Amino acid sequence: MDKSLEKSLLVWLKAQKKACGLFLKLSLWLGMISAVAMVAQAYIIATILDGVIMGQQVIPLTDNAQIVSSSVSIDTYTPHLIALIALMLLRALLAYGRERASFEAGKRLRGHIRAAVMDKLTKLGPAFIKGKPAGSWASIVLEQVEDLQDFYARYLPQISLAGFIPVLILAAVFPINWAAGLILLLTAPLIPMFMILVGMGAADANRKNFSALARLSGHFMDRLKGLSTLKLFHRGDAELKVIATASEEFRSRTMSVLRMAFLSSAVLEFFAAVSIAVLAVYFGFSYLGHLDFGYYGAHANISSSTVPQIVGIPFSLFTGLFILILAPEFYQPLRDMGTHYHAKAQAVGAAEALITLLEHPEPEFVGQVRINSIETLSADNLEVFSVDGTRLLGPLSFELKDNQRLALVGPSGAGKTSLLNALLGFLPYKGHLLINGHELSALDLAHWRQHLAWLGQEPQLFHGTVRDNVALAAPTLPDDRLWNLLAEANISDFVKAQPLGLDAPVGEQSSGLSVGQAQRIALARALGQKASLFVLDEPTASLDSQSEQAVSSALNRAMTGKMCIMVTHRLDQLDQMDTILVLDKGLIVQRGDFTTLSNTHGLFQTLLRENIESVADIELVPLSVSGSDTQLDSDAPLDSAAEPTKGDAQ
Repeated sequence: MDKSLEKSLLVWLKAQKKACGLFLKLSLWLGMISAVAMVAQAYIIATILDGVIMGQQVIPLTDNAQIVSSSVSIDTYTPHLIALIALMLLRALLAYGRERASFEAGKRLRGHIRAAVMDKLTKLGPAFIKGKPAGSWASIVLEQVEDLQDFYARYLPQISLAGFIPVLILAAVFPINWAAGLILLLTAPLIPMFMILVGMGAADANRKNFSALARLSGHFMDRLKGLSTLKLFHRGDAELKVIATASEEFRSRTMSVLRMAFLSSAVLEFFAAVSIAVLAVYFGFSYLGHLDFGYYGAHANISSSTVPQIVGIPFSLFTGLFILILAPEFYQPLRDMGTHYHAKAQAVGAAEALITLLEHPEPEFVGQVRINSIETLSADNLEVFSVDGTRLLGPLSFELKDNQRLALVGPSGAGKTSLLNALLGFLPYKGHLLINGHELSALDLAHWRQHLAWLGQEPQLFHGTVRDNVALAAPTLPDDRLWNLLAEANISDFVKAQPLGLDAPVGEQSSGLSVGQAQRIALARALGQKASLFVLDEPTASLDSQSEQAVSSALNRAMTGKMCIMVTHRLDQLDQMDTILVLDKGLIVQRGDFTTLSNTHGLFQTLLRENIESVADIELVPLSVSGSDTQLDSDAPLDSAAEPTKGDAQ
């Protein structure tokens, strides 16, 4: 990864730590207090061991003198033992508090980032979201945000502790032995230096690993959703091989990241062990009398040539024990930082995808104007663009007044859905798109959307109950109102037939419901918004003939006296539309009513002829909306297969 890019990603990551609140600082302060307690604990342990092992022995200053010692009562060290137990309990409590504070800091950060991602996706809208498989978005929202946890919970506090704890230990060691302090000071930089050298490629490897994971997640989820179609066309074995190849690639990338992690850990352990061994060798030779430097005062000159007036020098293991107990703790923060360095590499890899999303340009709708109803809707030289600036539609002009219905028809890719997305505020535009004379970009989008009822070709129901889905926009709707909406959508008989009624469960991705049932529940939800404008994107495209007639009849009743814009390929059903716009390659090539266009040579007549021929090949089953056929559908259980399920239709 480019160094400037990695640096900018780290700056962004550190700028997000304010979302952690006070918990990040609390974790750091608890770690510092624990470090002070650790030094005090080492002091007490060294004092107790020295007293128990050595007593009060004195090194003689003449070669033929004997070592003098005296016994020490265990009662002398009772206060030390009590203090040691207290310090152990204190450090345990501090470690627990630090873990909880660190987790809470990471939890708050993850919640903040996920909220930002979801808000951004909401602003970018479905036109942008459909550009990637659902599995890729799931990877960003779940796995990649989750990988930020250890960066904030462990790596950032450890960076500060890796500087504080070694300085604290050096401050305790140098006053009693400058040689030991010098050994610690000179060997300390080896660990972070080799950690950086070994871990230079970790961030790049993690970034590639995240990309592979996102591709694999999207690929797998797409195949899972289309499993019935794959089986139908005998592509199951072929897709198994493709998934196996993608999984093997991901396994290989994951193992390369783990290889770096183990290599880094081995390097850290090696240099820490070597540094501690150097200290142990120094003190061993100094106690054997072969090294006589490093101490201060009389201890620095232990030999037979010492001034004879001095009877002897008290011999003590305290210095060696104290420093050797602290030595592992001196390197431990640096080793922990090396361990958590991979959390940094993971976070950098995840941050690249998150920043790309969060900094993606979005439609500039910052207006505050609110309207009470929709009386006119007009476009003048309107051009619609994708979020990355590619022109999708236009220029075109049209006008729609209250109680009028407008149909958008044309071949696939003509720009019909792009126009609807611009009208919903999900795509940027140039020119004029006026609502009651106000530019759409000047309107309060949230308030504007309250005047709209949207129904697409793929009904989106959420895990929960029928009540939850119908009352999504207004959770306080009473039951009688919900039943009225279901009746208007020709689905009330089906819901009443369920044992739980309105509380009948709805699975993820409308599982357990047929496409027609899911579409009519989605229609009931749309009807509950008391909309002035119906925005319909091929609402009957995936339905069988019975469900299509049920949905169409419900829409016709609901749109009485309302404004409507509909995209459809069923041209034989447009006789009730006031105006039809025929689009091709983003431009209006024809306009008029059904009678005029069907008798005029042009694209509409060609599409109409093709549409009628395709319908003639299908055996239509008549539907009596209030008759036995409807009863057959409504009596079916919620997980029935009376018509193809949503997954099969896809």
